[in-house]
Amino acid sequence: MIEIPTTWLTQDAFDRLQQELDDRSNAVRADITKKIEAARDEGDLKENGGYHAAKEEQGKNEARIRQVRQIIENCEIGTPPGAKEGTATHGTVVTVAFDDGDEETFLLGSREEVATADIEVYSPTSPLGAAVLDGEVGDEVTYSLPNGNSLSVKISKVEPYLP
Repeated sequence: MIEIPTTWLTQDAFDRLQQELDDRSNAVRADITKKIEAARDEGDLKENGGYHAAKEEQGKNEARIRQVRQIIENCEIGTPPGAKEGTATHGTVVTVAFDDGDEETFLLGSREEVATADIEVYSPTSPLGAAVLDGEVGDEVTYSLPNGNSLSVKISKVEPYLP
């Protein structure tokens, strides 16, 4: 059996996913069913563009329902236990400094946070996210770039995310 990693979510992101699941499982599903029935009534399904479009929409909706259910079933809300202040972990805002003096600030979190975050969101599984995960202020970390080179950054600030 495949082990599914825990996704850490803010309460706001969890509530949005619950609402999306409810909408897709009820109103959206019913609307798509009506579209399929209406297209069926038009006859010949082989050349019925409306029918095929509605069936494709149905497939995409059902796939998203499965995805959201999986996230909800395998998520934790809040900050991972044992996370100490000043440590970059899920749900923290991290500022890193580059050698040239530039800084970048981002939320270390899941892609489900992107919808309402007013800040860039990096997954803890992304190269930079993985490099800073569990790092502390003052740590210098190195990560691999897509071109094969590596880049070092210094963690200059870690704060809790307050949506």
